[in-house]
Amino acid sequence: MRYPSKRRHCSTAATKITTLCRHLRPLNQPNKRLSRLALLAAVVVAPIHAQAVLPAAIQQALARADLTEADISIVITPVGDKAASRLPTPIQVIDSDEPDSQTAATIVAEHPVTNASTDTISSDPSHQSALVTIEQRTIEKHEQKIHAYTDDPYTYQSVESIPTVIPDESQHTLTQNAKAQDTASNNKASIKISFSPLLDHQSDIPRTPASTMKLVPSFIALDTLGADFVWYTRVYHTGIVIGNRLHGDLIIQGSGDPKMTHERLKQLLYKVQASGIRHIDGDIIIDSAVFNNVSKDPAAFDNSPLRPYNASPDGFLVNFSTIGIKTYPQDNGQASVTYKPRLANYQLPATINTRAASCGQASYSLAPQWQNTQLVLNASLPESCGEHVFYVAYPNAKEFAAHVIAAKWQALGNTLSGQVISQETPYYMSKATKRAHGLTAIAMSPLPMVSYPSLNLTEQIHDINHFSNNVMAEQVALSIGAYHKERLTHSIPASTTATSPSSHEASTSNEANNKVTADKSNGKKADSLYQFGKPTTTDYPTALQTINQWWQTNLSTPPPHLTNGSGLCRECTITAANLSELLTYAYSRPNFDAYVDSLGVAGVSGTIAAHSDRLPESAATGRAWIKTGTLNNVTSMAGYVKGLSGQDYVVVGIINTDQALNPYAARPVLDAMLDWTAQR
Repeated sequence: MRYPSKRRHCSTAATKITTLCRHLRPLNQPNKRLSRLALLAAVVVAPIHAQAVLPAAIQQALARADLTEADISIVITPVGDKAASRLPTPIQVIDSDEPDSQTAATIVAEHPVTNASTDTISSDPSHQSALVTIEQRTIEKHEQKIHAYTDDPYTYQSVESIPTVIPDESQHTLTQNAKAQDTASNNKASIKISFSPLLDHQSDIPRTPASTMKLVPSFIALDTLGADFVWYTRVYHTGIVIGNRLHGDLIIQGSGDPKMTHERLKQLLYKVQASGIRHIDGDIIIDSAVFNNVSKDPAAFDNSPLRPYNASPDGFLVNFSTIGIKTYPQDNGQASVTYKPRLANYQLPATINTRAASCGQASYSLAPQWQNTQLVLNASLPESCGEHVFYVAYPNAKEFAAHVIAAKWQALGNTLSGQVISQETPYYMSKATKRAHGLTAIAMSPLPMVSYPSLNLTEQIHDINHFSNNVMAEQVALSIGAYHKERLTHSIPASTTATSPSSHEASTSNEANNKVTADKSNGKKADSLYQFGKPTTTDYPTALQTINQWWQTNLSTPPPHLTNGSGLCRECTITAANLSELLTYAYSRPNFDAYVDSLGVAGVSGTIAAHSDRLPESAATGRAWIKTGTLNNVTSMAGYVKGLSGQDYVVVGIINTDQALNPYAARPVLDAMLDWTAQR
C-alpha cells in the first residue's frame, strides 16, 4: 500500500471552509445575507469542532518525531457514565524508595483534573475510585528478570504462562462483574454511550494498523462464541485394544486450539495412556482438517522465518511450532544446550562453542538452520549470554507436531510401531488407501476415548492481546469461521472424559448419541462421532467473510480490510473510526470484562509496560488499557482510558508514513495522546 503524500494533506477543516466559501455569492439584501451566514455557520461549525486542531502536547510530540499531522489518525470518544464505569480499577504505580512517598489515595485526591469541555484545571476527587497500588520496582524486577532470561519475552510469557504483575487479577474481575451487576439492578439505563468524539483527526483514512488489528477478531470471537468457549481435541482409535496394546491406529482430531502447549499435549497423551493404551501397533494420525490450506511461507513477510511471530496457524498447532533452546555455560569454552520440547527422530546438538562477545540477539548470533534430519547451529554462543533461553520457530507446523507427539509418547514410557502422520485429510476419507488387515481392520471407535478441553477463550484472548501473539490470533480468527453460532449444530460433541462441557458441546453430544442409538436399534452399523460430529472445516476466505458479516450486522462503518487475523500484513487496512466504533460497541457488551482485561496496562504490563519509561509523569500510567501495534513505518495504540474526572474514553491512534520512520521513536506521540486523554 502506498500512503498519500504529505503534500496532498491539507487541513480537513480548512478544505471544507474553502469549498463552502467558493460558493458564497454577494446578496443585495442585508437580512438575506445574515440568514445565509447563519446557515453557513450552522453547517461549518460542527465539522470544524470534530476536526479540531490537535492538542499542543501531541503536536509537540509529532515535531520531535519528525512527523506531521498528515501522518496520524486519532479518535478519542467518551463512553459510558461516570457513575457506572465498566473499566477495571485503576493502578497507582508508586516509588516506595522515596521516604516521603504518598499513598495512592492521597496522590489521586491531589492530582489536578482537566475539564474536557472548558480545558480548565480543577482538583475534584468526587469521581475517583480506590486504586490498586503497585511499586515501580516490582514492575522493573519483573521486566528485568524476563529480559535477562530470554531475548523474546512475549513468546516466553505466552508459552510458559508467566503471570503479570497486576495483583489479584481474577478477583478484580469478579469485583468488577459484581459492581456492574449491582449498578445494572439499581439503574437499568446507567450505561450511556456517547458517539460525540472529544477529538477526531483524519479518522476515515484507511491505514495499516499492525497488531492493533488483533482487537477485531479477539472481540468478535468473544461476542459470537462467548467468553467461556473451549476447543475440544478428541482422540479415537481403529482396531481393538487387547490388554494395554492397541491393534490399530490412534487418531487425534485437531480442533484449532490456539494454545496446545507441549505440556498440555503431554496431558492429552497421558489421558490416552490412562484410558488403557500403552503400546500402539499402528500409526498415530493427526487430523488437522478443521483449517484448510492456511499454511504460509514463514519468510514471506520480513525474511525472518525463524521468529515465532511468523509461525503458521494449523488445525493441530503444537507449542506455536516453536522450540525453546536453553544454554548453560561451562568452563571448557562450551555451553550445554537443552530443548523444550524435545523432537523425536530429529538430531539436536547437545553443546555449542562459546566466544567473548555481547549476547545481543542470541538467536541471530547462533544462526540456527533447520535441515531435513537435524538442527545446525552455525555460530558460537556469546559468553555473556550465560544461562539463556531463546525461541526458534520450526518451518512446518505439521512436521513439528509429529516430532513432538512421538517424543512425548515415548517419554511416557509407551511404544509406537508405526509413524506419526499429520494430514489435513480426515482419517475416514483416507483410510481406503491404507491396507488394513486382521484386528486393525475394525472400524473407528463410535465415541472418542479422550476429549481434551482447551483453555477457555478468555484466557486465550489475554495472551493474544497482552503479549501480541500472532499465531494465536490467527487461530482464533479462523475459529470464528469454524465455530460461529449459526454452524454449531455440527460442532464438537461433549467429552467422555472432560469436565464441564459447554452448552453447545452438550446439545451436540445428545444429538450425536441419539443418532448412534437409533442406528443400533435399526440394526445398522453405528457411525462414529468422528465422521459427522467433527468441527466445520474452514479457511481464511470463509473466516474473513464471517468477520465481515458480523461487522456489517452490528456496526455502521465499512468493514476493515483483513487478510489474516494478526495484523502481520502490509495490505491490511483499517480506519481509526473502525476501531473506535468497535471498541465503543464492545464497551456495552456482556463480555467486555474479558476483553478489557486482555489489554496491557500503561506503564504496568503487556506491550504498553514501557509507557511510563517514555513519559514518566504521564497521567495515563495505570489508567489506560491498550493494545499496541508496531511495524516498520507503522505504530499504533487503541483501547480505553479512565480520565481523572472519572469519565471513560475510547482512544485510537494510528501513525503511518511513507517516509523513513523508526516506529519506536514515534511511540511518544501516542503516549502523549494517552496522557492528554487521562487528564480529562
